[in-house]
Amino acid sequence: MRLDAGTAQEARDHRMTRGPSRISQAAASLERIRTVVVEEHDDIARLVASRIATLIREKEAGGEQAVLGLATGSTPIGVYRELIRMHRDEGLSFADVVTFNLDEYYPMRPDSIHSYHRFMWENLFAHVDIKRENVHIPRGDTPLEDVELECLRYEEAIRQAGGIDLQLLGIGKTGHIGFNEPGSGVESRTRLVHLDNVTRQDAAADFFGEEYVPREALTMGVATILDAREIIILATGEHKAGIVRRAVEGEVDVEVAATFLQQHPNTTFYIDRAAAADLTRFATPWLHDEVQWTPQLAVRAVVWLSQQTGKAILKLTQRDYAEHKLSSLVARFGSPGTANGEVFNMLGAKIRGKSKLPRDARIIVFSPHPDDDVISMGGILRKLVENKNEIVVAYMTSGNIAVFDHDVRRYVDFLVRLDHDREIGTSEVSALAKRVYDFLASKRPGDVDIPEVQDIKRIIRETEAVSGIETLGMNAAAARFLNLPFYQTGKVRKDPIGPADVAIVRELLEELRPELIFVAGDLSDPHGTHRMCKEAIYRAVEELKTANGELRTAKEPQLAARSSQFVAPEIWLYRGAWQEWPVTDATWLVPLSQEELKLKIQAIFKHQSQKDSAPFPGAHDEREFWQRVEARNKETAATLDRLGLAEYFAMEAYVID
Repeated sequence: MRLDAGTAQEARDHRMTRGPSRISQAAASLERIRTVVVEEHDDIARLVASRIATLIREKEAGGEQAVLGLATGSTPIGVYRELIRMHRDEGLSFADVVTFNLDEYYPMRPDSIHSYHRFMWENLFAHVDIKRENVHIPRGDTPLEDVELECLRYEEAIRQAGGIDLQLLGIGKTGHIGFNEPGSGVESRTRLVHLDNVTRQDAAADFFGEEYVPREALTMGVATILDAREIIILATGEHKAGIVRRAVEGEVDVEVAATFLQQHPNTTFYIDRAAAADLTRFATPWLHDEVQWTPQLAVRAVVWLSQQTGKAILKLTQRDYAEHKLSSLVARFGSPGTANGEVFNMLGAKIRGKSKLPRDARIIVFSPHPDDDVISMGGILRKLVENKNEIVVAYMTSGNIAVFDHDVRRYVDFLVRLDHDREIGTSEVSALAKRVYDFLASKRPGDVDIPEVQDIKRIIRETEAVSGIETLGMNAAAARFLNLPFYQTGKVRKDPIGPADVAIVRELLEELRPELIFVAGDLSDPHGTHRMCKEAIYRAVEELKTANGELRTAKEPQLAARSSQFVAPEIWLYRGAWQEWPVTDATWLVPLSQEELKLKIQAIFKHQSQKDSAPFPGAHDEREFWQRVEARNKETAATLDRLGLAEYFAMEAYVID
């Protein structure tokens, strides 16, 4: 792979200097809830599951039952999977554990695909030795006239169990805990509540449309939660950063139920670095304590100062630094002019036009869904094609659940009409059409599609993906459809990444021996598919690196020769439809001309099933994906312009991992 001189070393320097060198204790003191920040999402699951296991074993040793308050949603699934592993591999027993779940939709049958009863049994209870009579979940099928009594019974059951020892929580975008929406009082108990519009929008994907999301729910109250002897609350992803800061550093507010946790003596927030991004200790630690100035922290501080003052970087003065508590940064560089120049040059060095991008290299672009490639990196893809690279786009999942049923009807109708008009005379077309029409006519929201419908939806997305990369100058042979097994549940919620998923990715890496791979580093994907695909890729790379190391010590010459064939590729992370890398975090910034951005948007247009109204748009953003992309890429370029660097029409951002 041919890069411009110094690229590899610059990338290594960037990796070594990301983030503040130490946590500011004064900044951390602004946090009114104890907050543990971990590097990786999976580390949260291990830490929290370990704490729960310790409690269970302590209670068991004392002849007592552990009473757990449990939550649903995508965030705690990792905790439950780790508890299942500990039960299976380490003998952790749930025989003497009593559980109380936070909430349930209303009305909701326990056997519904959307019910939290079903969620808990599928994701935890069915895999451990818990007694059915020890499981308590609010009954969403209670007749309306009996709901108040059911809530009183639930509170009494908690009291009879001796109270909750440890309550597990997630946090919604409104700051709700359980279904305690804005306006919930600190004295509230288990009750029927109306769901906030934001909460219903968040749940829309699970229900295949907001119109199908229940408008009410049964939930433990704030007072019920605060009665727990210990509380653990979880948050992951960039999209939770704002509400995490509000809950942890803001004033107690009835409009943000999570702020009531500040009044609890034993609450711990477990979050990843993405969710911690807005906390003062990470966002602006220099405002509250002495910091050790690394190059990366200096860039962040000067960019922040430029944005605060509305001045270009090279125009910042000693007075600007002093008035914003950055005199120590000037002292480190010797003068404001030197500080300005150094940061200006560091930002400028991130810009990579076509001449500074890889040429004649073997490249794999891993796309979690069949449109993430063109949405996230359509601009650089075109440049890489022009640079004569050998590119394969590996679509990791079918994306078939994100196709509307009406699209299926349209394509089947096309087949029927073609069969009739061209007199193809195949009975298979009529039989297929009948099965599809009959199923769709009786389908209820959330029902798993029959195999025929799943296949049609998969093929729709595959043909769109091919059309998209052809727009950028590639041919159909560049597309590989991996169809990883973890995704093939037919439901919104997916299985965990398993050996079969990793094996498929590993086989592709072994076959193509890429020098560079692109991976989705976006953690705001509504259902975690991007994160899970990233896990499969990293596990495959690590397996190959380990195998490579073992082969190098092998005695057989043939094995030793094979060992030299795989070299771990460089990994560039892109972000998807929901977020973009800030210019301070990006390793490379790739400029796009007006024509290149237009071509990228045309490639996005080829994904017709996702246009106009995508099934899973995410992020409470009513704009289409192409509109978000256009605004985001232009804003990245505009940010550099405001900082005083060269003016470009649009830009994509990448981080070397």
